[in-house]
Formats: sequence, C-alpha cells, structure tokens
Amino acid sequence: MSDFEKTFDIIFGRWKSQILYAGVKLGIIDCLTSDSKEVSEIAKKLVLDESLLYRLLRALGSLGFVLEESGHKFSISSQGKLLKKDHIQTLQGILLLEEGPEHYQIWKHLPTMIRDGKQNAFFKEYGCNLFEYVYKNTEYSQIFNEAMTSYSKLHTNMILEALASYDFSKISHICDIGGGHGFLLCNLLSKYFHMKGTLLELESVISNKELLWASKMGLEDRCNYEVGDMFKQVPYADAYTLKMILHDWNDEECIKILSNIHTSSSNDAKIFIIEHIVTNPETPHFSKLFDIHMMCALSGRERTIEEFSSIFEQSGWKHVKTHYPHSGIIGVIEGIKK
Repeated sequence: MSDFEKTFDIIFGRWKSQILYAGVKLGIIDCLTSDSKEVSEIAKKLVLDESLLYRLLRALGSLGFVLEESGHKFSISSQGKLLKKDHIQTLQGILLLEEGPEHYQIWKHLPTMIRDGKQNAFFKEYGCNLFEYVYKNTEYSQIFNEAMTSYSKLHTNMILEALASYDFSKISHICDIGGGHGFLLCNLLSKYFHMKGTLLELESVISNKELLWASKMGLEDRCNYEVGDMFKQVPYADAYTLKMILHDWNDEECIKILSNIHTSSSNDAKIFIIEHIVTNPETPHFSKLFDIHMMCALSGRERTIEEFSSIFEQSGWKHVKTHYPHSGIIGVIEGIKK
C-alpha cells in the first residue's frame, strides 16, 4: 500500500468504525447467522427502514463483516462473528464503548487540550470524571462493564502466556486491585491451586453477585471480594496485580496507590503491573495510540519501562523484570519491595 493509500485509509478510518458501531448498536450483527437472510426479513425483525438497512449492510459487507449474496441476502462472516454478543472472544462491548457517543465526543477536545496543557476532555464534555459518569449513567455503566469484561478476557490470555514459566510457589495470597468481576484473579487461582485471592473493588462493581467469576468457576472458598478504595487502603497479601489500572492516573496518583500497597503488603511482597508499555522511538505500537485516548478520557497515560521504574522507586518498589506474551501488545512489569 502506498503512502497515499495508507493516509487516505486513515482519514476515513472513523467512517469504518462508525459503520461497525451502527451495525452492532442496531442489533444487526447479532441478528445475522451463517444462513443468509433477506434484508426485508432483517428489517421487519429489528423494525428498521429496509432501504437504508440495505445500504448499511452493503457497507458492512465491504468491510468484511457480513457476506452479501444476490437478491439482497446477507449472512455473518467469520470476522463479523467477533462482534456478536455470544462469541467467546466478543469485541462487542469494546466497540460499543470506544465508538459510542461518550467516547466519540471527547476526542474533539484533543487539539484544545494540547494547546492549553490541560488533560480534561471528559470533564469538559460531561462535567465529571469518567468513573463518576459510570456511577451516574446506567446505560453507559452497562456498556463500560461489558467492555471491561472483553478487555479482561483478552488480557488474561496474554498474561497467562507471559507468566507461563513464572514460579508462583512462594506466593500464597494474591490480591487483584481494581480487578472488576475477577476474571484474571480466578484464572490465576484455577491454575495455581495453593493460592488464595482477594479482589478489591468499588461496591458498585461487585454488588451483583451473579456477575462474579468466583461463583461461576467454583472458587468461592479461595476468592474473597472486598469493597474498598485503593487510594485509602488495600488488603494484606504476598503479591498484587493491577491490570490496566495505573494508566488511568497521573504519576502522583500512581505513587499514592503503589505506596498504599507497599504499606499493606508482606515484607517480601511482589507486584505485577499489567499495561500497554510504550516502546522505543522507532517502533510503532498500540500503546502510543492508547496514550492519546487516555489523554482524552482521564488524567493518566501509557508509560515506558523507565517511567514505570521511576514511579516504582518513588513508592518503595524496585523493578526486576518485565514479562511479555508473544504478541508484545501488553507487558507484565514485576516489582519487589526495596
């Protein structure tokens, strides 16, 4: 692909993601199956305008997410199945969150933020920070939680791969800070039978017991959910995981979180920070794009290994090693108490 073609493709990239968003939001992707359906049938079932629906389906077909046959018939493609709600690796929640109106709107503030030096797009648009908005807005909260579950499943597979040869034999109690419904923690506990686990979260996240993975995976006897605030106090443990947590916060806030963990942890405690790690200048990486999203959404950032080492040092920890899955998309930054 030439430089012109690559640039042209990027300019119209948002058109593609918004077409996908409409296809999922309207229920079209979930309605389609491997057996072809006529547009009229889909329109009637979903109460949509048949003519405009055909044009949207045709565009989805051009992107490879549906398959078009003669006679205005469509079926789902293998790529499209990734956006179905019931797919084991569904990306539906991530799409609905990242291309939904809330996240779409904050990007318009990017030039002004960089000009003014104020990282406040979400607050400027909605008058509160993202996590306050999650608490206030039920519809957004549901989409946010679905997206976090999808992210967690993707990241957990990579984490288990990165730590496949790690010796967990000396860790008896592991605590996941801000671990959502416990997918990562429960997968670690199901692999390492000698460990017990504690998950620290906000009450609003873990109040619905039906969503918690400990009960789904039969681990209630070894996995405890605890309501708390990582900026105030965290539970005692031998090891801690923080998956995609520190990138939400600025350096001062991160140092506060890590210092609280240092205070509460055992003498020989370990810490595992799971994040997108910014690579060297000449290497393109998703972290450098995600960093701009964090600039728009919160007070945080994606960081280099050197930047993680610095906030470790300032909070009583020492960086000892970084573990990577084969893809290199994320890294597991291991630290020990100084």
